[in-house]
Amino acid sequence: MPQPKTYNSTLAGKVAIVTGAGTEGEGIGIGRATAVVLAGEGARVCLVDREAGRAEITRTQIKTLGGEAYVTVGDVTVREDCARFVEETVGRYGRLDVLVNNVGVATPVPLDSPNEEAWSRVLDVNLTSVMLMCRYAVPAMIKNGGGSIINISSIAGIRAHGGIAYGPSKAAMAALAREITVLYGRQGIRANTVAPGHVLTPLAMSMLPAEMRAKRRDVGPLAIEGDAWDVALAVRFLASDEARFITGVHLPVDGGVTEIGPLAAHALIEGGPR
Repeated sequence: MPQPKTYNSTLAGKVAIVTGAGTEGEGIGIGRATAVVLAGEGARVCLVDREAGRAEITRTQIKTLGGEAYVTVGDVTVREDCARFVEETVGRYGRLDVLVNNVGVATPVPLDSPNEEAWSRVLDVNLTSVMLMCRYAVPAMIKNGGGSIINISSIAGIRAHGGIAYGPSKAAMAALAREITVLYGRQGIRANTVAPGHVLTPLAMSMLPAEMRAKRRDVGPLAIEGDAWDVALAVRFLASDEARFITGVHLPVDGGVTEIGPLAAHALIEGGPR
């Protein structure tokens, strides 16, 4: 879908942190799209990335929309950096209302690997970083009556996709959100997880041949590809007060792929349901 052209100020007065707010390569990734959409809705946004240049491109897009954002550089697997991201944001804007945990890696991890370094790296980036960001964000949110945490997971955390480390790490992101919901819901904290699937991003474009893109499009009931804007708009809703009664949810944004049975999906690929 194209970038939204109209906004409804659903996040006016709110402050958000988006991790992984830049995009590797050309185009629009989920972090960049999310930051742009949140800013378009009136939020002031802290753009976290390991590379300042990538996040600066996002900030420029936000500025063009008339929004407000700033860039901070660091590593979400380092607790001191996570604490600093929150401290800087609250110091600059006086509050924190929304946290979007978007950073992730999909490094292949063979089960028979002679060491666990790759496994540990995937778990650190995809899961431990979320815990660390929440550790420092939740108290800041509580000071202002609560807030919304949105973890960007994957449908690989719902259905097996052959990733020994990736799938479990993404499933655990949703479990972590549910635990935070139970522990801090009475203090106004909502925590939800968005699970993108078959979404066209710059990373997917660099990895997937045309034949595979066609197959993953055809296997879905809608027979279309999603993109980063589809994910960002789901995040926008969960971040807003319109979703005040929604928490602990694991929401697929996948064109219905996780809800279709294997035989029906095969029929769609072969030319339509029989």
